[in-house]
Amino acid sequence: MNKTDLIWHNGKLVPWDQAQVHVLTHALHYGSSVFEGIRVYATPSGSRAFRLRAHTRRLFDSAKIHRINIPYSAAEIDAACREVVVRNKLTDGAYIRPIAFRGYGDIGLAPPDDHPVDVSIAAWEWGTYLGAGALEAGVDVCVSSWQRVAPNTIPALAKAGGNYLSSTLVSLEARDNGFQEGIALAADGTVSEAASANLFLVRDGIIYTPHATASILTGITRDSVMVLARDLGLDIVEQAIPREMLYIADEIFLTGTAAEITPVKSVDRRVVGAGTRGEITRRLQDAFFGLFDGRTEDRWDWLEPIDEPVRIEKRA
Repeated sequence: MNKTDLIWHNGKLVPWDQAQVHVLTHALHYGSSVFEGIRVYATPSGSRAFRLRAHTRRLFDSAKIHRINIPYSAAEIDAACREVVVRNKLTDGAYIRPIAFRGYGDIGLAPPDDHPVDVSIAAWEWGTYLGAGALEAGVDVCVSSWQRVAPNTIPALAKAGGNYLSSTLVSLEARDNGFQEGIALAADGTVSEAASANLFLVRDGIIYTPHATASILTGITRDSVMVLARDLGLDIVEQAIPREMLYIADEIFLTGTAAEITPVKSVDRRVVGAGTRGEITRRLQDAFFGLFDGRTEDRWDWLEPIDEPVRIEKRA
């Protein structure tokens, strides 16, 4: 991790090494945290956060699902995200990580409504998540032996810390078997998502992606790609995807804030298409990254300026 100078913690900027919590913090024991990841890109108009407001909205949605009462408004979180980037002198390649979590207080599984909730926001430089060259050459993936949670067990629509124990198991298994990423199936055996990204496949010119009911996190980049695909006149279908469709797809790509749009060149050592980035994947990458170099008009107001910081103090 590329360490920076300051982290926003409970309304104040503190030195990176001093952003600490008690060992009896509730989230440390029970995973009661919700978080986001937002990328910052250099554009012809200056540094821009990609869909900051959408990420902050999902942060609050996740908190609502888990009854975590964030003691700041969405506007205050947005301002703090910008402040962390500016004060750390970050521009292109910055990654923002806001996290809200139940802090030190009651240690029981059913904490009171007034249990302390801490909020921290860090930012650092983060390059290509799945490795240098992955955006062009693609990655090798496997179908994991670990499945996603069944409906009505853990809420998959919440981006919660506890959910990522599943992703860690999928990722470790993939790495140990020589793959760069793992794909998890849903409880019914259909395709869900990758450990750290949503999944799309292309067959005969049509783009398919699992529906929200397949225990996926409905990604902000996933939504962006669907909007861009339709804007390009491409057909996109949300549906249940059987595992074997992965083996006969013409193209597969992964999407996420960290992964951006990453092609898949093989699944379970079966080559996808020609084993190279497909044409539809390339067109979507061009449209997506074109948002940041000016080739794609931002008609959706997705690029949000990183302005001068605004001092935010914790509410009384």
